[in-house]
Amino acid sequence: MTTLTLPKWNLPIGDGRKLFCILGLNVLEDMDLAMATAAHLKEVTAALDLPFVFKASFDKANRSSIHSFRGPGLAEGLKILAAVKQKFDVPIATDLHEPGQAEPVAEVADLVQIPAFLVRQTDLVVAAARATMRHEGLLHVKKAQFLAPADCRNILMKVAEAAKPDMTILCERGSAFGYGNLVVDMLGIPEMKKLGAPVTIDATHAVQLPGAKSMGELGSAAGGRREGVPVIAAAAVAAGANGVFLEFHPDPDKAKCDGPSCLPLASAKALLTRLKALHAVAGA
Repeated sequence: MTTLTLPKWNLPIGDGRKLFCILGLNVLEDMDLAMATAAHLKEVTAALDLPFVFKASFDKANRSSIHSFRGPGLAEGLKILAAVKQKFDVPIATDLHEPGQAEPVAEVADLVQIPAFLVRQTDLVVAAARATMRHEGLLHVKKAQFLAPADCRNILMKVAEAAKPDMTILCERGSAFGYGNLVVDMLGIPEMKKLGAPVTIDATHAVQLPGAKSMGELGSAAGGRREGVPVIAAAAVAAGANGVFLEFHPDPDKAKCDGPSCLPLASAKALLTRLKALHAVAGA
C-alpha cells in the first residue's frame, strides 16, 4: 500500500506509520472557537506524538433544512483557517462543494476534502485534484454512502488521470442502511486499502442519523449517536485504518451543526490515547 506524505509538513500516512489524526470542528462558528479548539487538540496530539491536521468546514452545503447553520462562507472561513494555520503551525483540512472553490481552498488547505455525496461529480473531483496538486497537498475523499468499497477504484483512477496518482486518502464514513440510518462494514477498510490508498475512518459522521432526530423519528436536522463515535473509531483502527477523522466541540449540545454526532473537546485526550494503543496493537 502506498504511503503518502504532506510534503510541506513531512507528515506521512500509511501502514507502519503513526496514527494520522484529522481533528477539529464540524463547522467554523467564530475565530475564538477555532483558536481554542485548535490549541487544545495540538496540545493533546503533541503530548501523544501523533500527527495532527486541524479540520473545520467553512460551509456545510449539505443541510436538511434551508434554515440550518452553514458557517461563515468561503472568504471568511478561509481567513479563519489561515489564521489557525499560522498561529499553531499545523496543516489544515477543509471541504469544498463547487469546482470554483478548488483554487482558493487549495491555497489554504493542505488536505482538500471531497464530501461523500459529491465524489461522483467529475468536474469537482478534477478541479480539486488539479488545484491540490499545484499546491502540493493531498486529497481526502469520503466514500459515498451509496458506494461499495471497490467502487473507490474509479475515484482513484479519475484523480490519477486528471492530476497524478498517489495523492488520495480514502475515507470510510458508513453506508446507507434503510431510512435514517448508517452502518460501517469494517471489512470495507482492508478492501479499500487493497486499492493502494491509505484509509481513514470518519467516526463522527458514521454515527449520523440522516434526516432523523432519532431512530424512526424524522426531523429537520440530522440526528446522531455520539456515544457510538469511540466504538466506530476503535473498531476501524483495529481493522487497519491508517487515520481517524473526529469532530469535537467544547459543548456539543450547543454546537451550531451536527452536535449530536460530535464529541466533547475534553474527551479528546482519553480517546486518542486509546486509539493510539489500538493502532500499535493492530500493526497498521
